Amino acid sequence: MILLPAVDIRDGRAVNLRQGRFEEETVYADDPFEAARSFVEAGARQLHVVDLDGALEGEPVNLPHLERIAGDLGVPVQYGGGLRSSEAIGAALAAGADRVVVGTAAYTDPDLLSEALKRWESRVAVGVDVRGGHVSVAGWTRETQVRPEELIHKLQRQGATRFVCTNADLDGMLEGVDLEEVRRISEVVCGGFVISGGVSSLEDLVALRDLGLDNLDGVISGKALYEGRFTVAEAQAVLETRPDERPGAGRPG
Repeated sequence: MILLPAVDIRDGRAVNLRQGRFEEETVYADDPFEAARSFVEAGARQLHVVDLDGALEGEPVNLPHLERIAGDLGVPVQYGGGLRSSEAIGAALAAGADRVVVGTAAYTDPDLLSEALKRWESRVAVGVDVRGGHVSVAGWTRETQVRPEELIHKLQRQGATRFVCTNADLDGMLEGVDLEEVRRISEVVCGGFVISGGVSSLEDLVALRDLGLDNLDGVISGKALYEGRFTVAEAQAVLETRPDERPGAGRPG
């Protein structure tokens, strides 16, 4: 697994939202580039950048920040927020995104998703945001009655193979990961997925690693890194150790 430090951008700053609620925002850097650079200098090999303004407005707003981050820092960037047209997806990729995350449009516009998957293949991941056990869309402002497992089944029939799954109820709360939810998602994902929401400590990362899920490719963390709960290097050391390689593994108790 890989760690993806999160850089969420709103009003030109790097922020974190509590439970995905825009009225509960903490600013961590006045310049998103500086936040991204600090993660890369700490050893991050990939970044997760979210255009929160774009998620609300329905089209990308922060592509200049993406272009600078992707162009100057030399690590792959996964980018999402407001990607609800082929033009928006193409613009994000042209601005330097290694992979884009299509969220709301994957739920509301299946033709767009099919076109994007056909055109850009594995460079397109689908965002599945969950609030109250159901899929949430439009920048976490509108809830549906669809369970995440149902949506993933449907999206895979359309050709989706990569997913970014966020528990909005836990996001920014530093209260731990819902491991059972991660297991349930793993059971339906045929390709690979990364998870976000609730990571609060190295113990959370150990627990995720020890699930031993072959299709869990990575973990996104924002607030825990900003708050100094662990470092990039510490997180990667945990995630990159196989469960059967941890100290004491396999020894009789």
